[in-house]
Formats: sequence, structure tokens, C-alpha cells
Amino acid sequence: MPDTSPQLFAGELFLTLAREGRLVLEPDQADEVVADLEHTLSVVRARLRLLRLRQRFPGQRVSGLPETLAREVVDVAFAELLTPGRLEQAHVELPKYIEAMRRAAGQTPQSRDIPA
Repeated sequence: MPDTSPQLFAGELFLTLAREGRLVLEPDQADEVVADLEHTLSVVRARLRLLRLRQRFPGQRVSGLPETLAREVVDVAFAELLTPGRLEQAHVELPKYIEAMRRAAGQTPQSRDIPA
């Protein structure tokens, strides 16, 4: 049976629109969006590290952890139960969004490497 679940990410679509010139942003606007996306990606990476540690040591109790860390471990484990694979998918898709926003502002990978 084909997968009929809704697609929550559209990284390839944004990349295509940016490549075709149909997604255009002012550089300042793109910089702000990219900064937000990069922050989100760093949060996703941190949560994935917690999830992988939890999966590697499934019997480990969180009661011995500092309260803030214990809460984060419980949150990420619960999120994975509710939406399995979503963090992994975000980890793959967010870099596509970042690249699309940069392209939309006319910042190709080569133009970012050349000092102004």
C-alpha cells in the first residue's frame, strides 16, 4: 500500500524553486531565515544525540541525571514515540532549506566562499 501520510518537509521543492529563480529573497531577509534554520538544525542535532544515547542505553534511568537533562531526555523520547523518525527527517531536510534560502538570495555556494 502506498504511503499516504502527509509530507511535512519540502526541501527539494524549495531547492527547485530557488534554482529556477521562482523563490527569491532579499539577502538580509535570507540571512535572518538562514540563521533561524541553522539554530533549529543545531537543536535537532542535539536532540538526535540525546535520542541516540537513550537508544544505545535503553535501560538507563533518567532519575540520576540533572533535572534539566532528564526532562530533555524524556521530551525527546516522547517526541520520537509520537512522531517516529521526524527528527531524523528534519536533520536531512533542514540543510536543504538552508541552501534554498541562500540560493534564493543569490548566494550560491561559490559566492559564499569568495570574500567581498
